[in-house]
Amino acid sequence: MPRLLLILMGVVNSFCFFTEVGNNNHLQYSLARSDYPWYGIDYTGKQATGRFTNGRTIGDIISEKLGSSSPPPYLSLLQNDDAILNGVNYASGGAGILNDTGLYFIQRLTFDDQINYFKKTKEIIRAKKGEEAANKLCNEAMYFIGIGSNDYVNNYLQPFLPAGQQYTHDEFVELLTTTLEQQLLRLYQLGARKVLYHGLGPLGCIPSQRVKSQTGQCLKRVNEWVMEFNSQVQYLINSLNRRLPNAQMIFADTYPAVLDLINNPSTYGFKISNTSCCNVDTSIGGLCLPNSRLCNERKDYVFWDAFHPSDAANEVLAEKLLSSLASASAPTPALAPKPH
Repeated sequence: MPRLLLILMGVVNSFCFFTEVGNNNHLQYSLARSDYPWYGIDYTGKQATGRFTNGRTIGDIISEKLGSSSPPPYLSLLQNDDAILNGVNYASGGAGILNDTGLYFIQRLTFDDQINYFKKTKEIIRAKKGEEAANKLCNEAMYFIGIGSNDYVNNYLQPFLPAGQQYTHDEFVELLTTTLEQQLLRLYQLGARKVLYHGLGPLGCIPSQRVKSQTGQCLKRVNEWVMEFNSQVQYLINSLNRRLPNAQMIFADTYPAVLDLINNPSTYGFKISNTSCCNVDTSIGGLCLPNSRLCNERKDYVFWDAFHPSDAANEVLAEKLLSSLASASAPTPALAPKPH
């Protein structure tokens, strides 16, 4: 059986495909970091690794279920490390589709940065294996991408940033999807064929957004915006599959399933889904700092901090994502784009 090459790209944040495993640890001035307690308390060795949760990311769990080890962070590898032949993780906390998303984190790998690093990776593979083998390996690799949540949480929804005032939401979605189209085309040109794009979950229901509601409820308008974004990305991916030879891109829409997890936590063995296990001030920062107070039973909580799911929730979400692939893999009729 050939080795499965997993390429993980995107971001770690807010119910998209959370995959970062420590790239930002290697960025000296990055403020988007989780390399301190209490992160990693339920991970192997009980040490923080750069994962924005108490244990495993969805990427870790899916890699395991697919029979592969979790790919290492790209920035941890030496220039000619043979480990790149088994898969690489380029994901970076704070990253977005837009290059100005997360600017206040000072350093993070934007999606364009990640694609540039993938290009360098392919050049290394070509030097090791030759042109034909490098192309074959990249064509057969599986690419997991989850990005877009930070473009909302750390850009459009921030009152002190210009995007929310500069664009209507329809204009912002168009900017996101036209930018994403060029990024996916570039990945295709570099050899990516089997791409899974994980759509956004109900961002209006994460603790950092609920705190903006006087009643602590989900923000309906934010969730409506997310559903519009998901619809447009699904249309984009269907369009790319029609236009690009041998493209096998899949849009995984787990929004309804994730919303069900939040609305009905007891169905999945949880007790609390409206606030985080790590007792953080969700109106400021929202990360689990070393002086934060933890809940007594971590498995009772869907959220670890103000943005990110717990290890136990990631287990559920990984199962939901994998089960959604069966239906997502089937040909679907193209959706008409929403007029602007």
